[in-house]
Formats: sequence, C-alpha cells, structure tokens
Amino acid sequence: MAPISDTMFSLLDQGGPFATPTLVPPVSIFSPASRRMAGKVRQTAQHTKYRVIRNQIFDLLQIDSFADLHKMAGNNQLRQEVSRTAYRMLGNMFGINTSFAEIVTAINNHSRTADGVIRYLKGKVLANFASHIEMTNEIDVIANPVDLLLIIFDKRYHQKARFEARRKLLLMNLAGTIAQRERETEIEAKFAGFLDFLNRYVWDRDSTIGELEPVYVFSEHDPADFSCKTTKILSLEEGAACAPGPNRKLTLLKRRRFYAGDRNIPIYVSIRKKPPEAKVLKLLRKGEENPAVAVDDELGLMAVLDTIADVNAFLNHLTRSAKAADSFMVLEDIEDSLSVNQSRAKNIGSSRENRMLKFFARLGGMRVEFIVHTTKSYLNYVYQRDVAHDEYEVKRIFDSGVAGLLFPEDIYYLDLKKAREYQLAWFRKQLEYY
Repeated sequence: MAPISDTMFSLLDQGGPFATPTLVPPVSIFSPASRRMAGKVRQTAQHTKYRVIRNQIFDLLQIDSFADLHKMAGNNQLRQEVSRTAYRMLGNMFGINTSFAEIVTAINNHSRTADGVIRYLKGKVLANFASHIEMTNEIDVIANPVDLLLIIFDKRYHQKARFEARRKLLLMNLAGTIAQRERETEIEAKFAGFLDFLNRYVWDRDSTIGELEPVYVFSEHDPADFSCKTTKILSLEEGAACAPGPNRKLTLLKRRRFYAGDRNIPIYVSIRKKPPEAKVLKLLRKGEENPAVAVDDELGLMAVLDTIADVNAFLNHLTRSAKAADSFMVLEDIEDSLSVNQSRAKNIGSSRENRMLKFFARLGGMRVEFIVHTTKSYLNYVYQRDVAHDEYEVKRIFDSGVAGLLFPEDIYYLDLKKAREYQLAWFRKQLEYY
C-alpha cells in the first residue's frame, strides 16, 4: 500500500497539510494563514503536489488566483458558464465523447457512486454508527463539481460540510477513472460473454438457464472458534423440519449442476461483478489511484462443492469447457489453501485460517477470478471467528485506514478503535445467532 502522502488521498488526511480547517482561511496570498499553509506544505515535501492541485482548481474554475473566487459569489450566470466548461473538460478527461447532456449524466453518475460509497459503509460496516457518519444534506444533493469545489472555500459552510465536499470530489474522481477503465476494457460485454460461456459450456445443458436446486446445509460448529465440524445436505422439507440450536446452523444454498464424465455434480455458484462503490473502496484500501493496477478481479465466480474431489472434477470440467468453446484456458496466480494448513493471508484484515482455492482463468479475451470452496470451507468463510467475511469487511475498512480517512475523528466525533471492536462483536453475535 502506498503511503497516503504519495497519493491524492492525502487531501483527506486531517493530520496533513491539506486538512480541512475549522475556519476558512483568508484567500489573500500574503495573509498570515496563507504563509502558515505554505510553510506547512514545504515542511512535508508536498509543495509540488500543492502547486499541481492549486493549478487544477484554477483551471476548473477559470480563475488566476484564490482571490478571484469572490467573482462567482452570487453571480449565477457566471457559475453556470463555468460549470458548463468544467463539465466539458471533465468529460474530455474521462474520455466521454458524447453530447453535453450525456457528459452531465455521466458525471452525475459519478456523484451517485461517491454517495453510494458512504451509504454502503453506513448501511453495513458502520451500520451501528450511521448517525455519526451521515452526510450533510446540502452535500448529499449536490452533483455539480464546480458547486462542490466552491463550497470548500466558502466560510458560510461548516467544517464538516466543507470536508464532505472535498471527499465527494475525490470519490467522484475515482469513480470517473473506474468508469473510464470499464469503457476501455469493455467489461460489460465481457461479463455478458462470461455468463454465456457458463450457460453454453459449463452448466448442465439439460437444465434451463437459471434453474437452481435449493438445499439446506445443516452444520455443527466448534464452540471454541465456531469453525465447521460436520455438514449434512438436507432437502427443503428436511431443512424445514430441522431446528438449529447452539453451535448449529442451517444455511440455504441454491445449486446448479454440471457433468463430469457420468457424474452429475451439484455446485453453488455466486457470480461476482464488483459494483463501482466496491471498486472505489478497493482503491482506497490499496492506496492506489489507478484502477488498472488495484482492481484485477472485476469478473469473478465463487463456487462451492461438497468435497475436494468435486473441486478437482470442476477444474477439469472447466478447462475442457473452454476447449469446447474453442479457447485455450490458462490458470494463473493459483493459491491453494484447501489442501494445506494455512493460507498466505496477503490482504489487510484477512486470516491465515481462511481456506480456499483461488486462481485467475484466462480465456476468450477475459481474465476471470475464481474462488472455490468445499462446503465446509465455505461455512467457515461465512461463520468462523476471525475468518468470516463480515468480520473481514470490518477489519479491512478500519485496519487499512479507510475509515479514518473518510470519517476523521475530529469531525465525526467517532472513536474508530471502539467502533471497530463494537462492529466486530455485533457481527459475531449475528453470525452465531440461531
């Protein structure tokens, strides 16, 4: 992960030179506040970044200095003209070569993605602290980047609103780079092609497209760490008559089937296409501004099979299916912790006890991430203490520094260390409830 000071994310660092102050400093070049700001930037060796960002602000607002900001105060016609030019420039930057109306729609979609990042965290990872991190109403409803930029320098707005305007602009920029990459890589078409490949060559062709067989998995768990000890597949009727209890779970899986020789093997499949909000969060976690570097799992599939023998049968079937589709398949970056004691746990917040087979399959011009579980390892992925994905989501948002970056304690009055422990305990209670 790159240091925050080396990325645009330093604009949100309340401990750095670009912190959002309690009061808006005077815009005069020779004011004491301006000199203190310049000195602070020089001390942190970020003066080049400061000049670049300052010039970008001037270009977008079509001004020569911060002292010119007063020209747009109360001048709605000028703001509309500046906004129109800004939208066109941003459209060209992101490669949106369409009509002006479509450019506005695209930029406004980036605004919705930026808001969606905060709403996702508010609705899940920080659900119990939603009132702490709720957006200021005025910032929530604004999509125009010029209006957001002007708010940062407007003393009428509270520190929290000015910080959120800055945060929204940064998140919108990340959303724009992600959308640009999706257009360049034609991810939507590739995703549709991937689904077509699965339906035509991988799944049982005697079944209708989308046909699923629902079953229950009845599992017993170790009270020490809630790891899965035993599993039993039940029909819907058997599952309805089965009552879970302490250290027992009843989990519904809707499975497809594929043929391996003369065997018809059941498989639970979850197709994974990251939404823009998830990609933005991944860029933040990785400390990376370029989605081509940080987001390598845009297309993905998670599969759950009963045994390791079934897993091996699926891999063999998968490569043969690619051959039937007239494409050679190469498996890259293979990580197999299903048959060994521990995983490598490379990601922040992940556990070395998390067992899975992970690889990327290259076929038909696509690179698809596969995560393959046995039923037992999947239930550990869902329920086991310190392994469960819900806990992992909390850990990686807090431990990567993303929570502190998006919700600094001096603005949101939220003790992030306590919030982390509370959320982990809350999710654990939900996971072990019966």
